[in-house]
Amino acid sequence: MTKTAGQLGKSVNQMLASRFDEIARLLEEQEANPFRTQAYQRAAALLRGLPEPIETILRRDGLAGLDRLRGIGPALARMIAEYVNNGRLPLLDQLRGAHDPVALLRTVPAVGPRLARRLHDELGIDSLDELEYAAHDGRLAGFEGIGPKRLAAIRESLAGRLARPRPSERGSVERPSVEDLLEVDEEYRRGAAAGTLRKITPRRFNPHRQAWLPVLHVQKGRWAYTALYSNTARAHELGKTRDWVVTYYESDGAAGQCTVVTPAFGPLKGRRVVRGREVECG
Repeated sequence: MTKTAGQLGKSVNQMLASRFDEIARLLEEQEANPFRTQAYQRAAALLRGLPEPIETILRRDGLAGLDRLRGIGPALARMIAEYVNNGRLPLLDQLRGAHDPVALLRTVPAVGPRLARRLHDELGIDSLDELEYAAHDGRLAGFEGIGPKRLAAIRESLAGRLARPRPSERGSVERPSVEDLLEVDEEYRRGAAAGTLRKITPRRFNPHRQAWLPVLHVQKGRWAYTALYSNTARAHELGKTRDWVVTYYESDGAAGQCTVVTPAFGPLKGRRVVRGREVECG
């Protein structure tokens, strides 16, 4: 029997609700802030009770329509739009320990496999948010393989996909300070070394299914942070799985991630540095 559009929409509502339930469960297991856990539980309950498909609301009313739903703020609205448009929930990948930054970059139409790997390896870009910043702060201009047309296509694709104003149009975009990010990095590495952090079982590069990856959830001011060692192919290849720390942050209407590393050369050699924000760290 062929499903109607309404039935298909209902299925998406149910699938998304199940994924929000999984996010809430993983946050609870990893001892995150209870308010974050409850936000995803409420969102899952709302999705299950909606009288119409969530895609219909998004197409008709945009992000503002999602934001008006009870219990759905700007950050959750963006997550729902990302799932509806691209079938991805990066936060869920992160909590599962299954994040693959190269695969994520490849989902941008103007970015092929080789370019995605170079962006990750040479510029340290791990997320679509960071790719968007790089597309506007000069890092992509002149980068081999990215001419004016491709740069414009990347900017346009990300502007629509991330459903928010471009960085050059939105004035001062709030991100955590490098001081706070480095403080979270220090707290994470100290806890990982002492063995006091909960460990998760990553899905990637873990054939024996061992719980080896420490995870830290912490709230500092208005920002909620999640930090864990990088479990990417490049980190394993270079032996940096105990050096590179990926930190995710979110607040009302804002979310992103960064990687903190120890440079092996240059003026910041031996210091902890937020990749892409070296000038601020210096």
